[in-house]
Amino acid sequence: MINVKIMTCVVVGGGYAGIHAVTSIQKYVGTKLTKQTLRLILIEKNPYHLRKVLLFKPVIGEEEITIPLKKLFPEGVEIIQATVTNIQAENKRIHFQDNLSKEHCLDYDILVLAVGSSIRKPDPAQGGMTLSDIESAREIQKKWRANLNKAKREQDIALRTELLTIAVAGAGISGMETSAELAHHIRRDAKTIGIDPSDVKIVLLNSHPRLFQEGPAKVGRALEQALVQRGVTVKHGSKVLKEEGGRVTLSTGERLSVGLCIWTLGLLPNPFIKNLGMPFTNEGGVIVDAYYRVKGLQDVYCIGDCALVIDPTSGKPDGKTCKEASAQAARLGRIILADKKGGRAPSHKSHMEFFCIALGPDQGIVWLRRWGMNMMISGKLGWFIRKWTWDIASLIKQ
Repeated sequence: MINVKIMTCVVVGGGYAGIHAVTSIQKYVGTKLTKQTLRLILIEKNPYHLRKVLLFKPVIGEEEITIPLKKLFPEGVEIIQATVTNIQAENKRIHFQDNLSKEHCLDYDILVLAVGSSIRKPDPAQGGMTLSDIESAREIQKKWRANLNKAKREQDIALRTELLTIAVAGAGISGMETSAELAHHIRRDAKTIGIDPSDVKIVLLNSHPRLFQEGPAKVGRALEQALVQRGVTVKHGSKVLKEEGGRVTLSTGERLSVGLCIWTLGLLPNPFIKNLGMPFTNEGGVIVDAYYRVKGLQDVYCIGDCALVIDPTSGKPDGKTCKEASAQAARLGRIILADKKGGRAPSHKSHMEFFCIALGPDQGIVWLRRWGMNMMISGKLGWFIRKWTWDIASLIKQ
């Protein structure tokens, strides 16, 4: 009689890296182990997967951007709604607290950390509203809708102009997509209540000399042109210092009167990881090798935004978008299988340079560099590709 051992694999984090890690481990480890049965556990503090790249959606409407984890993994995966509080790597044991604040511990054979990133926030004294989660997105929507209704009744031209002006501080992909969506939807709503849509002003404040530092200048120019066509004013070399009392102070010395200032400052490795005893860089990324193994810890892996993943050939760090997380996760299943069976594991390879930016309903720009060639796709096809990447990242079947 064959003695079948249960191998427990725990994935911490239900973001893009986490859900793709689960599917990869199911595909490669769960189906190819001999004399072992895989027990796969996903630990996530929320009962859902948050489609973080769509945070601008609750800013302008009621679109749902969460997917229940039980819907993504109806079988074959144990889902525990909890927060990991401690990792005892020497004993292969984790401690976690459930949503009732009850403490638990769990032994593992394989541990995958995929706790993602947190939204970079300004100091509270700098004012404004940070687009950091669903709740903040809804508060931002309440604010601009209230300003729109006040502007309809306001007789003072200066105050009316202020109420109809929104500054978006931070011109990365999130800032560009948020600005374009706001420009479309607020102008549409303004027209509905009798306000001239052209009176609505969305100002995108970019601390860099141009948009899209990740790629060619011509793509940055194309993005700016598309944003301007949709009613967004772009100011370069303009870092926001603070917003106070409806006045935004810029690094250039200029001051803007606004009804709302929205911060979209990008991502940081999840600071939560620092509480778990992992080796990390000054920036907060967990130190891993080319096979996503955490330095100095046996059978512990880390991928996604919380990991510092370096391409062994180029020496460049991986970016913090869902495409990198998905690619790392797809490779992770094969790495774990190779490590368990004593085979040769595939090392990390950087994802090809590929960026998609939505520019409001049915509009987008895609840039791809491959085989020494640059390719740019815009318009409805660009938006379709962007939507396709959103859906693929969240395991939504086409």
